[in-house]
Amino acid sequence: MRDSLREKVIEVCKKKILTKGDNVNVSFYAFFANKNDDPELLMEAATWWIKTHELDHFVKARDIITLVENDR
Repeated sequence: MRDSLREKVIEVCKKKILTKGDNVNVSFYAFFANKNDDPELLMEAATWWIKTHELDHFVKARDIITLVENDR
């Protein structure tokens, strides 16, 4: 995962936790705008989420932060 996406994922997850609590779930779509303006980056996130880690559609934001931080 490229560094810019890694930073975005962590930032979004932390914001979700701050606003909705520690048990909030996210999907990889949470890291993108509603319109598909960067399909390559979206596919990179989807591949990481679905193929690399075989995650469910929604996962605890705190678990995603841990995965991203440990994937370095």
